[in-house]
Amino acid sequence: MSKAVGGTIQISNDVLADIAGFAALECYGIVGMASPTLRAGVAQILSLDRLRKGVKIKSDGEGVTVDLYVIAEYGTNLAEVSHNMSDRVRYVVATNAEVRVDEVNVHVQGIKVRK
Repeated sequence: MSKAVGGTIQISNDVLADIAGFAALECYGIVGMASPTLRAGVAQILSLDRLRKGVKIKSDGEGVTVDLYVIAEYGTNLAEVSHNMSDRVRYVVATNAEVRVDEVNVHVQGIKVRK
């Protein structure tokens, strides 16, 4: 039997962003992550190694707020996809990192036909 050891665990915002980004990509209707800033009015899909650039984490000391910048699949119900993704990201971050998620905001930066 193991016994509890005292101390604290600190998880960086970059790690939380990676967890949230991968959870978002698993959701139906999401083509990819996008940068929060639009260049020339066009959203570009980020590669997997730059995934965290499409996620912003804000911490208030108690919990976190997650902002997701995504590109959705054309023809999907954006409200439903966003709601499902919000629930999924909240659950994954809360269970994997044991961090309280206060808010998940979804910003659809563009739509794309999936090939």
